[in-house]
Amino acid sequence: MVDPIQAVATLVANAITEALGPVADHCTPMAMVRRSERADVQCDVALGLARTVRQPPRQIAERIVAAIAPNDVIARTEIAGAGFINFTLQDSWLVQAIDRARAHDRLGVPEATVRERIVIDYSAPNVAKEMHVGHLRSTILGDALARVLTWRGHTMIRQNHLGDWGTPFGMLIEHFVDLGEAAAASELVMGAARVKFDDDPAFAERSRRRVVALQAGDPQTLAWWRQLIAMSTQYIETVYCALGVLLEPGDVCPESFYNPRLAPLADELAQSGHARVSDGALCVFPTGYKNREGGPLPLMLRKSDGGYGYATTDLAAIRYRLTDLGGTRLVYVVGAPQAQHLSMVHTAARELGWLVPPVRAEHVPFGFVLGEDGKPLKSREGAAFRLVDLIDRAIARAAEAIETVEAERIERLGDNAPRLDAAERTEVARIVGVGAIKYADLSNDRIKDYVFSINRMVAFKGDAAGFLQYTAARVRGLWRKLPPGSPIGPAQLDEPIARALAFRLLGFGAVVRDVEQTLEPHRLAGYLFDVATAFSELYDAHPILGSPSRLALAELTERTLVRGLDLLGIAVPERM
Repeated sequence: MVDPIQAVATLVANAITEALGPVADHCTPMAMVRRSERADVQCDVALGLARTVRQPPRQIAERIVAAIAPNDVIARTEIAGAGFINFTLQDSWLVQAIDRARAHDRLGVPEATVRERIVIDYSAPNVAKEMHVGHLRSTILGDALARVLTWRGHTMIRQNHLGDWGTPFGMLIEHFVDLGEAAAASELVMGAARVKFDDDPAFAERSRRRVVALQAGDPQTLAWWRQLIAMSTQYIETVYCALGVLLEPGDVCPESFYNPRLAPLADELAQSGHARVSDGALCVFPTGYKNREGGPLPLMLRKSDGGYGYATTDLAAIRYRLTDLGGTRLVYVVGAPQAQHLSMVHTAARELGWLVPPVRAEHVPFGFVLGEDGKPLKSREGAAFRLVDLIDRAIARAAEAIETVEAERIERLGDNAPRLDAAERTEVARIVGVGAIKYADLSNDRIKDYVFSINRMVAFKGDAAGFLQYTAARVRGLWRKLPPGSPIGPAQLDEPIARALAFRLLGFGAVVRDVEQTLEPHRLAGYLFDVATAFSELYDAHPILGSPSRLALAELTERTLVRGLDLLGIAVPERM
């Protein structure tokens, strides 16, 4: 699939080189070519070149236009205003591009030319603790990115860095022992164990002794620890299943996995001179990081008491992902508050010679989920919302929205109105509710906080998953009405609305490649919303059935929406 914007940008780039020579090598026409109300495509690159070339923008534009070789893409050009170049594209080129995309099982989007082994770290909940809204963004963002990168042809290795080791497990195991296995199996125990630890000195002392026993490999303590892990992973799997996330038990690589690697790693770095003792602790000092006093900021490998921290585990994980898993691109979907820590760890890995370009590590930071009061989302009791409760709320709200839509349809069409049976209604509510949660997250720039509003999320109008799902289901409804043997295509672009939709559809490959590079799924979500909006305008303005050319556009619209939503981890019901 060739994006019209990309096709014009390539022609402009070649023309700039032809007309202006190497003086304009730094120019990036792709960033200066866009859709316009005044033409199919507008380019303002001449304005950006005026200072470098030392000529008026309009004169530069004239030279660029004169250097564009005859081609099958551009029908005509016009220079407007101070030096804007307006392009009208050939109808025949657009139609051929649409029909090629329709004929291609990947909608004309090829796999990546250079394929990588990408290790992606996401979700990472803690054992014996409810998954709450704080785990939502990492899980959904990571899943969407893994889907996009897989579809681009890369080998994806998912790593769920489960928190299953460390000091808290002393109190968890003691609380587990106090409850008994049957009682503990009915609840996740972290919160209650913390309360008991704070309120009961005897329990706190037992917990500390239990940590020592765990780290020493006491068989009974390890057996109880494994039972806690099994209980928690089973619960976590039910949440992943409810969300439709592709993480599997085999993707879990917990903190405890790296425990045997920590002491050898610390000893190795000490012996090589890369780490040194500071205030009793073994540390590395990544270049460029300062403490409040202006001195070098340490990354602690081994504490003064002999224990190991997150930095040691994270460095061990990088080495494992590079050497054992063969990763060439390491992606960390971790909240923005961890930015400095990960930056220091990645800098240290580069200075140790582990991350040698083109091998790299990338942090995918994200903001907080807020309540409608603008504060981090909490339950009425003040605790973080359980993820299972958010899913249930969204599904319930989706069921209400579906009932409202059906009632309006019956009022409008009477007995001829299509109806969902009870089983269909339940399934559609599940798909719409889960899709609403995911899209609300993925449609926002990940680095920004966003407000969690069930009513706004579960909507069949506006920028919401329900609108995109409803648009795709609308097209599927056309196929059920289409008489057998009816022709579909070839595409024609007789109406401006159809032309606008064609431009949107042909941008699919470019936006997927953009997400591959930027790791920003909101670009794909925004694109899909634009496609659904453009098709709805065509649907409302012109009959689709009976028009082979509009049916061709409808077919490509449905396939683009279904594929694009699937890359975001969002399903589309057959009927709505």
